[in-house]
Amino acid sequence: MRHLLAGAVGLAVFCGCRTQSPYFSDFDRPPAMGQEPQMVTLTNRMDPVLLEPPTNLFTLGPGDRLDIELVDEPTSRVTTVVGPDGRIYFNLLPGVDVWGLTLGEAKTALETNLQQYIRGTPRVNLTLREVASKRVWLLGRFQEPGVYNLAAPTTLLEAVAMAGGALTFSGMRDVTGGPLAEELADLDRSFIIRNGKLLPVDFDRLLNKGDLTQNIYLQPDDFVYFAPAHAREIYVLGAVVQPRPVPYTEGMTVAAAVAGAYGTVRDAYLYHVVVVRGALTQPEVTIINLKDVTHGKVADIALKPNDIVYVPFSPYRYLRRYAEIALNTFVSSVAINAGTSLAARRQAGPGGVVIPVGSGIQIIPPPAPPIR
Repeated sequence: MRHLLAGAVGLAVFCGCRTQSPYFSDFDRPPAMGQEPQMVTLTNRMDPVLLEPPTNLFTLGPGDRLDIELVDEPTSRVTTVVGPDGRIYFNLLPGVDVWGLTLGEAKTALETNLQQYIRGTPRVNLTLREVASKRVWLLGRFQEPGVYNLAAPTTLLEAVAMAGGALTFSGMRDVTGGPLAEELADLDRSFIIRNGKLLPVDFDRLLNKGDLTQNIYLQPDDFVYFAPAHAREIYVLGAVVQPRPVPYTEGMTVAAAVAGAYGTVRDAYLYHVVVVRGALTQPEVTIINLKDVTHGKVADIALKPNDIVYVPFSPYRYLRRYAEIALNTFVSSVAINAGTSLAARRQAGPGGVVIPVGSGIQIIPPPAPPIR
């Protein structure tokens, strides 16, 4: 009986250990020498909620311009700006915090605070003149890339029109390389990020085929990026020493790409290195055991331009989870680099610091250079 119980415990432990390791029914065996990798195509479904216009009320934030006046006192009308601290300054008020308030709530806050300085019951008219606190990022291969204000419910098509549309060329299909091709937009590799997550928007279906099921409503701080066409890079991300795009060379493999990122870190999980290929909305995904590759047990995978190689820090049970992490890491990295480039270009221009009206802040100009 004792031996039987011990055997049962051992079997349970064995089975438990077996179920903890990731298993993918999509992959039967690693590719043999000279064979193409076995790729699995994943399809992302559009959430119908993304196609509905937002119903929440507008809330104020830094940069918004407001017209404020006391009822029956036309001379009291002023235009003020919500400061970086979220406060507005009006009349005798030292500053009222309106960050995150609706127009009605801000009006009530002003009237309540004015009761300390004005006899009777003050009544305030509050009008929104300009929105600057709600913005969307439209970067990459747009005609006019930049950061645009989101003053009203705006669809993706309307936002693309604000930025002049994608960079296109009438003979685009004849352009296979060179500087001109790099300036064109690759809609299959373009993307939109919301709260750090990739949204399943197919830009090719939206812009080239007129599929309005892809025309979602944007939200503040959405990031839309049009990727360059014919870029020849491999994006190596995750548990590597230096995550970065590695220049593609003919015949480059996964091991060579990882070496181009200066190898893996100590905590890297080499048994399930992910390769993502193709359109971001319907990516082809495969898994390679880089540990076995380095020991010569299985064949390495030949990569293609724009492939994403992701080295995980830990194993996951489901293939889709690997793909999600790889894609979200990729789009976040591209967004950070694009935003940094935009900020660097803007540093060469005039500065932009908002000084609230009535705040008492004075601007002291720098001393004049010595005359020689």
